[in-house]
Amino acid sequence: MSYQPGRHFLQIPGPTNTPLPVLAAIAKPTIDHRGPEFGKLGLEVLSGIKTIFKTESPVVIYPASGTGAWEAALVNTLSPGDRILMVETGWFSTLWSRMAKKLGLEAEVIPGDWRHGVDAAVIGAKLAEDKAKAIKAVCVVHNETSTGVTSGVAAVRKAIDQAGHPALLLVDTISSLGSIDYRHDEWGVDVTVGGSQKGLMLPPGLSFNAVSDKARAAAKAATLPRSFFDWEEMIAINGKGYFPYTPSTNLLQGLKVAIEMLHAEGLDNVFARHDRAAEATRRCVRHWGFEIQCANAAEYSSALTAVRLPEGHSADALRATILERSNMSLGNGLGPLADKVFRIGHLGDFHELMVTGVLTGVEMGLAACGIPHKPGGVQAAMDYLGGNAARMAQAAE
Repeated sequence: MSYQPGRHFLQIPGPTNTPLPVLAAIAKPTIDHRGPEFGKLGLEVLSGIKTIFKTESPVVIYPASGTGAWEAALVNTLSPGDRILMVETGWFSTLWSRMAKKLGLEAEVIPGDWRHGVDAAVIGAKLAEDKAKAIKAVCVVHNETSTGVTSGVAAVRKAIDQAGHPALLLVDTISSLGSIDYRHDEWGVDVTVGGSQKGLMLPPGLSFNAVSDKARAAAKAATLPRSFFDWEEMIAINGKGYFPYTPSTNLLQGLKVAIEMLHAEGLDNVFARHDRAAEATRRCVRHWGFEIQCANAAEYSSALTAVRLPEGHSADALRATILERSNMSLGNGLGPLADKVFRIGHLGDFHELMVTGVLTGVEMGLAACGIPHKPGGVQAAMDYLGGNAARMAQAAE
């Protein structure tokens, strides 16, 4: 069938659905990026984005994907041959470590099982062993998009401090920023990496570095080559609302509106909405009789849920069937999880009716593919959401 009626359900864990007000802002005529109108826009978004990172420090905005922001975090703070400590929590932590090695850094990777988050105690022990203080940075992924596991950044900061180690703390929030509570300043993060296409509800194309004073001081001594990603050149001209090269003008117009939308809802309400969607999804998955990829309930992600199918059943075939029958895209398994898991994204611009619609599409797909499951998972999600709504109404009375 060449045409599928109705809206497409984009339920991968990013890019996410872009709301109409953001699309309308992006579709406005492109303005002069060196003119006074843009200078005003630049100051608004550079100030507003700080509130999403919960920081008073500069946030540098690049016309790049999140991968560009990874590179910016590394090349601004480190020198060739520097030792860094990284933690394998899934596919994206692995890609970041590969990048570090390509850049000439000595990356020690703490192995993981792709079902658990960062173990802060192991990081603390590694740093305590480093008597020469040779490790220059610790790099962790806050929310691992491939597994649906969220790690405790505050615990990592505490472990670094307890070890009395000067290492920088670099954190990837590409799939958590604007979806899961994150606090750059309070948690003592030196560089936070972010992207536009997930909780910020924009198309891909913008990436971010929130930068501490300690990180900027490290950048003065760092010697990895950098030009496009140089912080100081950006920060200097950002003070007037401008950029040292042509920025993604129309995406910045959309970012302004996205920030306003997040503020209008209230960040705490945004996070609570994601929490409810995630819990409803997990209850549905458990009712079906499936295992959640994240093995530790304390580390469940509120941005996505990765679902393990029983042995002998293809997650990719299920996803293809759901796409064909229900016009809905789900996330695929990555790396060693390929064809073993599918990922349900519940982040960005959505509400509870959309959550139940997504789960309905999955349950119909399971039946169509003949995958053994206990029917009624959607009802389990609805029971939770309905009970939650009733409790909220009682609390408001």
